Amino acid sequence: MSRIIRFSVAFILGLAFLATAFPAQADGTGAQNAAAVRVLRYDASRAAEFRSVVDQAAQIWNSSVTNVRLVAGSPADFVVLADNGWPRAQPTSLGRGTVWIGRQATAQGHNPLRISAHEIGHILGLPDRRTGRCTDLMSGASAGTTCTNPYPNAAEKAEVERYFAGFAPTLDFGEIYTDSPEAALP
Repeated sequence: MSRIIRFSVAFILGLAFLATAFPAQADGTGAQNAAAVRVLRYDASRAAEFRSVVDQAAQIWNSSVTNVRLVAGSPADFVVLADNGWPRAQPTSLGRGTVWIGRQATAQGHNPLRISAHEIGHILGLPDRRTGRCTDLMSGASAGTTCTNPYPNAAEKAEVERYFAGFAPTLDFGEIYTDSPEAALP
C-alpha cells in the first residue's frame, strides 16, 4: 500500500475516533447533547389512588424541561407515597427524596394532579413560593382549591434547567416541605 493511502486511512480513522470520543456538547443553538439528560427513576407503587396522576405529573415535567427525564422504575431516585396528611416532600439531594400525596388536601378540594406536579417540583429543587397565583405551580395551596393548573411557569422551568445544568438549588435538602394553608402562617 502506498504511503499516501496509508496516511489517508490513518487520518480518516483518527477523525472517526475523535468524533466518537469527544462528541459535541451543543449544536450551536444551546440545545444539549442527549447524553447530558439526567434520568430520574421514581417509584409510585405505594401512591395508591394517586399513582396515575403521579405518572401524569412526571409527563408534564418531561414535556416542560429538557435536561431531566422522569421515568417510573427501580432502583428509584425518589419514592411517592399516599397518606392521610397534607402533601409534602423531603428532597434529600437534587433529584432524590420522598413525596407524600396527602389525602387531607384532596378531601378539601385541592387538585391531585397539581399537588403531584408541585411536590415533584421540590424533588427537582424548587422551593415553595406561596404567591397565591395559579400560574405559579410552586404557589401550591396558596392558590386555592379552584386552581387546577399543574404546569410549571417559564421561570420555574428555567430554574429546574439551571439546577440540572450544575447550578446549586436554593432549596434546603433534608427539610420536609409541607404544602398546607397552616404552613404559610407566620
